[in-house]
Amino acid sequence: MSGDALAGREVLLVVGGGIAAFKSALVARELQRRGAGVETVLTPAGQRFITGVTFAGITGRAARVDLWDPSYPGELHIALTGRADLVLVAPATADLLARMAHGLGDDLATTCLLAARGPVVVAPAMHPRMWEHPATRANVALLRARGVVVVGPVVGPLASGESGIGRMVEPGEIVDAAARALTPQDLAGCRVVVSAGGTHEAIDPVRFVGNRSSGRMGYAIAIRARDRGADVVLVSGPSALPTPEGVTVERVRSARDMRDAVMAAAGAAQLVVMAAAVADYRPSEVAAEKIKKSDDELVIRMVKNPDILAELGASRHEGGPMLVGFALETSDLVERAREKLVRKGCDLVVANLAADGFDGDDNRVTLVTPGAVTPLAPMSKASVADHILDHFASHRAR
Repeated sequence: MSGDALAGREVLLVVGGGIAAFKSALVARELQRRGAGVETVLTPAGQRFITGVTFAGITGRAARVDLWDPSYPGELHIALTGRADLVLVAPATADLLARMAHGLGDDLATTCLLAARGPVVVAPAMHPRMWEHPATRANVALLRARGVVVVGPVVGPLASGESGIGRMVEPGEIVDAAARALTPQDLAGCRVVVSAGGTHEAIDPVRFVGNRSSGRMGYAIAIRARDRGADVVLVSGPSALPTPEGVTVERVRSARDMRDAVMAAAGAAQLVVMAAAVADYRPSEVAAEKIKKSDDELVIRMVKNPDILAELGASRHEGGPMLVGFALETSDLVERAREKLVRKGCDLVVANLAADGFDGDDNRVTLVTPGAVTPLAPMSKASVADHILDHFASHRAR
């Protein structure tokens, strides 16, 4: 299942009449960047905020505005929705949500929404008082009950100059929601625990021993597992990456903190992926105050940290979770990965050379199992994540 769920898909973007309509152009651009074809329909109110020319320039396709378009001889709403894999409404105003909820179909946008047969995603945007009105709340609840995916709104600055709930979520989040809606939910009902990032082992109150891990690989696994329907717990060491929506995140600093969090979460899991770069050693003592620069040398005595992966492997019972480890090496990649597979009790080891995967969006890995060695071509970390999850899904289906 590797690759973006939007690649090669057709999305019908419906633009409602609100100031957030200007962001819909960015939504269209991001959909295209991720490989989707985009058709655009503007409501009459939407045309007051942004023109169809903008969307035509971005998508390469004429924006549609009129149910009775004389240039199209057939039923335009049927043709547009017949090609669409997904309908995305952004912004979805209070009026448009109400018309959707009550099944109105008196313009091109609403007739398209009535004719849609694939997933429908809406991104509401309006003033807080309109969002909180009982009628709007009831309309949104009704749409959710029908399977419409509602993403946002969020708290933030509004066009009125006020701040509150009602701001449309950012274009990237809207497109992520669309991708999730198109992703088969083959991991639904599974609990997946993922560790990510490095650990910081304190030397004194301001210094620590750490490594260069960015956490990108672990975060990619957590996000793709979420997209495929899993209940995901991400145990993250220090990382600059944003918290993924829809994922339970436990933030830790040291290896011992990570050990406690992973072991607590792993008991109910069907899959545990130890993607974190856990420090093997820590200072035996942590100075209570900042160490001053005085001598020419500073000697720090180090002691071993707990081996979380080995503990997970040793404590697994019959029917316990599948265990995936990572092996970052500078040489003898496959041999060391095979040795780690046996020594740590893993079902799969994802091996890569240090030069191939640090702090970037791409990686080149080799998957090592008891029965096979599978080198993968260089690819995005999201695609690597899908290969790992595909292995789990195929194992689960047996």
